[in-house]
Amino acid sequence: MTTDTANTTDEAIRYTADVVLFAAGHVLLIERGWDPYEGYWALPGGHVDTGETSVVAAARELEEEAGIAVPVADLRQVGAFDAPGRDPRGRYVSVAYTATLPAPVPPTAGDDATAARWWPLDALPDLAFDHADILTAAAAQT
Repeated sequence: MTTDTANTTDEAIRYTADVVLFAAGHVLLIERGWDPYEGYWALPGGHVDTGETSVVAAARELEEEAGIAVPVADLRQVGAFDAPGRDPRGRYVSVAYTATLPAPVPPTAGDDATAARWWPLDALPDLAFDHADILTAAAAQT
């Protein structure tokens, strides 16, 4: 079999993790502090660091961006999100996790989040990236 490689390029793939945290009919969102999607609301998440698993990264990012600690054992995998074009910076593959708290815990924005708050599931803002799809998939699992 011959493959024409003249029109192919290497594509760097970045590995990220996101968290859909539910509590009493609400979901936790952070307001992004910079582009892409500066000022938009998004799920807490970010890059998986060297030597980390995606679930450990998800728990770390949740605590860094919203000040809420959830044990790794309480995070359930929603799935992998890898559609080309889901991030304008290039190819990003995210593994999403979900957890449910009995009641909302006051968040504290940190890291690259300018704000963090609980949003009612029936009154969500426009979300960055494909986070509406991730939230829908997580809600279907609860």
